[in-house]
Amino acid sequence: MKKPDPSRYEYVRSSPRFFRLITASGALFTAAVLAGAFFLTAPLQGPADPGAPPNPAKSAWFLLWIQEVVSHGTYLVYPCLLLGLLFLLLPWAPLGAPLQKASWLPGDRMPVNLLALAVFAALVALTLIAAFFRGPMWTFASPF
Repeated sequence: MKKPDPSRYEYVRSSPRFFRLITASGALFTAAVLAGAFFLTAPLQGPADPGAPPNPAKSAWFLLWIQEVVSHGTYLVYPCLLLGLLFLLLPWAPLGAPLQKASWLPGDRMPVNLLALAVFAALVALTLIAAFFRGPMWTFASPF
């Protein structure tokens, strides 16, 4: 494989500005996680009782979206798997000319960017619906 010619690219020094930004954002994120761990209680229940399972029995928070999807029909897991395979193969997709300069949401890759943002928004929405708007027998219920 041929190495790219470094004279074609415009380099930006990443030190010290970039590393200061990363350090500050890392410290802020760590402080937010520690504050959340201190002030928010874990939604733990009592010991498991096979004779009286909770209604509804919910997955861990990071799997709630797929539980919400399959609650509408188990056949809906196949489009999720297909979408996962699509995202897995995305780095090898021919998307036009290679990028010359890094940028957020480049125009020539807008369909891929919009697809990724739409999938992310759908996962967040499904997780919130499953976490807060499902009641007994997985029926829709208001959290208020």
